[in-house]
Amino acid sequence: MKTIVIAEVGVNHNGSMPKAKKLIDIAKKAGADFVKFQSYIPEEIVTKNLPKLNYQKNKNKKENMRQLLDKYYLNFDKLKTLKEYSKKKNINFLCSPFGEKSFFFLKNLRLGHIKIASGEITNFPLLKLIAKYNKIIFLSTGMSYLNEVNQALNFLIKEGQNKKKIYLLHCTTQYPTLPEDVNLNAMLTLKKFFKLDVGYSDHTKGYEASMCAVSLGAKVIEKHITLNKKMNGPDHKASLNPEEFIDFVEKIRNIEKMRGSYSKSPTAKEKKILTLVRKSIVARTQISKGELFSEKNITTKRAKGGSSAINFYKVSKKKRAKRNYKVDDIIVI
Repeated sequence: MKTIVIAEVGVNHNGSMPKAKKLIDIAKKAGADFVKFQSYIPEEIVTKNLPKLNYQKNKNKKENMRQLLDKYYLNFDKLKTLKEYSKKKNINFLCSPFGEKSFFFLKNLRLGHIKIASGEITNFPLLKLIAKYNKIIFLSTGMSYLNEVNQALNFLIKEGQNKKKIYLLHCTTQYPTLPEDVNLNAMLTLKKFFKLDVGYSDHTKGYEASMCAVSLGAKVIEKHITLNKKMNGPDHKASLNPEEFIDFVEKIRNIEKMRGSYSKSPTAKEKKILTLVRKSIVARTQISKGELFSEKNITTKRAKGGSSAINFYKVSKKKRAKRNYKVDDIIVI
């Protein structure tokens, strides 16, 4: 099954429409399935003087979170333009709403998918609106206990969301996430406990964690994309640059091929060589017609044709030669 790859732009456009469009171009070139943005109105989601988180801090120490969000804000008209640009580029547009007005804006865009950010998993008023929309949901679970994920799912379903349309994304809300904090086994816990398809939202510096998640069966991978990791902004350090993101998607597609099926059987190419690689029963010494086969006069070697070495003990001391054999002659029973 193909892994859904989400190229998370977030606020890595730094408020610039040309940068946002260029990131869409890169996501498409890389082969991502979705390019994702964030829809918010600063005054709707953050109080005036809320301090920034550690990873959001930069040289401007006086700036608070509200001012930071103001700087990266894309209004609805701009997001609509980006949605239309994504359609033109033939890549799916995805967005996370962070408030009621933002949700209704996305609903009016008739998006078939909605991303619920980790910070919104306990925001039941927003979850209620999304549930009644009943589209495919990517639900991130960063900072969450298992019982909180359970509460959110139960509420969504109670309010009208089809459970089968939900993907649960394991996530560590830490930018960047350290290897010891990734905890990919938690993704398997979500799958086992909730019987839903799962994925991974990757905030590590590299992408080994995503590769591991895909090999463990992640159906969705989300990773931040940036034009340059040295740009000023909260998420650039935990993002991939264009060259890395292209390589990232290519490696995911290769891992999909490597996973294969659950069948354990030779491949078509293996079948072509196994008869020349596996051992057959051959004469170790000259054998006369009527002579009893034994471990002294037969052995196993690679040979074209002959009986498989699996039958060696069915032949030795139990069968007699029906003709004369020279050394290395194949023996067929």
